Amino acid sequence: MPAQNGANALPLTILAEQFAKLPGIGMKTAQRLAYFVMSMSEDEAKAFADAIVRAHKTVHACKICQNLTDREICPICEDGTRDRSTICVVEGPKDVSAFERTREYKGVYHVLHGLISPIDGITPDKLRITELLRRIQQGGVEEVIMATNPTPEGEATAMYISKLLKPLGIKVTRLAFGLPIGAILEYADEVTLYKALENRNEI
Repeated sequence: MPAQNGANALPLTILAEQFAKLPGIGMKTAQRLAYFVMSMSEDEAKAFADAIVRAHKTVHACKICQNLTDREICPICEDGTRDRSTICVVEGPKDVSAFERTREYKGVYHVLHGLISPIDGITPDKLRITELLRRIQQGGVEEVIMATNPTPEGEATAMYISKLLKPLGIKVTRLAFGLPIGAILEYADEVTLYKALENRNEI
């Protein structure tokens, strides 16, 4: 049972603890968010809760690229103008949004939903690598861009997938990281990402 702050009602403490489970949210921020929710009208609070439940029920992985969507196939995969010969492989859905902001990349994506990290128990079979291989085996793919973050986990994942794809005759490239080592793609500006795409190297 959650420890109750003597100054707070138990439901408010529980609400704050739920907010604290979100990434980057400490307990003080979580408490502020909980108090903010309490300042909402009942209709606003219900709409907020309904939005969470609705998103959780209706959003799922695109059956082609594994990006999050509320359709069977996401809008990018449905877009007939995209270059399907080039697949940009990213760690998560937020990275797709980052690249789309550049308005320069015209290929398609594949979302891994994580990076190889044995210390955290994340092995290759827990990522969407099988789905990537299945797409490539269907033909038409000429280049795979490994756009994982320049971290030890990102590098290990890029090299692992590269070794799987090389025997298939697929060109595998890596972003040219004018990005600082340890940088997170999601926070990179559009120009830096575009340059990283433009100057990518084969691995």
